[in-house]
Amino acid sequence: VNMAAPITGKVFSFQDYRAVPDPIFEVSPECLHPSPVPIVIDNGSFQTRAGWACGGDQFSTPRLLFKSVAARSRGAARSETQIGNDIPNLEPLRWLLKSQFDRNVVVNFEIQELMLDYTFMHLGITSEGSVEHPVVLTEAPCNPLHCRQMMSELLFECYRVPRVAYGVDSLYSFYYNNTQRALQAPHTGIVISSGYHSSHILPVIEGRFDAQNCKRINVGGSHAASYLQRLLQLKYPGHLAAITLSRMEELLHEHSYTALHYQEDLEQWRCPEYYEREVHRLQLPFSPKLAGGSASAEEQ
Repeated sequence: VNMAAPITGKVFSFQDYRAVPDPIFEVSPECLHPSPVPIVIDNGSFQTRAGWACGGDQFSTPRLLFKSVAARSRGAARSETQIGNDIPNLEPLRWLLKSQFDRNVVVNFEIQELMLDYTFMHLGITSEGSVEHPVVLTEAPCNPLHCRQMMSELLFECYRVPRVAYGVDSLYSFYYNNTQRALQAPHTGIVISSGYHSSHILPVIEGRFDAQNCKRINVGGSHAASYLQRLLQLKYPGHLAAITLSRMEELLHEHSYTALHYQEDLEQWRCPEYYEREVHRLQLPFSPKLAGGSASAEEQ
């Protein structure tokens, strides 16, 4: 992993971020009048983001952002399931975690219902037995028809939403960024969408998505984190327990970058002066088990 540091020789510590439970927000009057404003849900396999399709700076960012996982002990009741930011630490519970996704397609609709319950409750939806707002929901490119039917059935029959619109998040982003740059429509380009479990190459021709020629690669952020974990555990076998997936995700998000010129960057990193100036060093928490001769000089 190529790493670049703003300060020469600086040593970093893992932040070990702990999730903070989401508050239950109140619905703003702007979201109710003159008519109910749509709820936008970015239903991602790594994170779920939800907010209001309403103007104003307070609505320009998602109101909710949480990991798309549920944790339930064996034999526990459905009401005891923890969702997203209600789970303070994922590491002790990884073998209990469940997701509604198989790669990037929703297949477990029991978990999906729990995610929607959590989303609507924390957005402040208080109407009994129904959600009176239209819903805009993201889905995978070329999502199987059966999965969309099941999602529609869940939204219409369980939540009684008035209307649902589906879309691909990366195509929304493509349209938004071209609009912000004041490019003349219709837009043509190639969208490279790198997700948590898979990546997509999506051609857009004169404003229309060319589904016939899109491609999916089953490589994403989860594979990068797992691969980095294996590499570091092989290099530092004395620190197996400390090299967790959560810390690997922190390494990727906070201390890594995408090399635009890969071969040139490799040549730079072969230079000792450049390496010493740019490398990030991460310090693990002290472990009394390693005090002594069990760790190598580099690990100590």
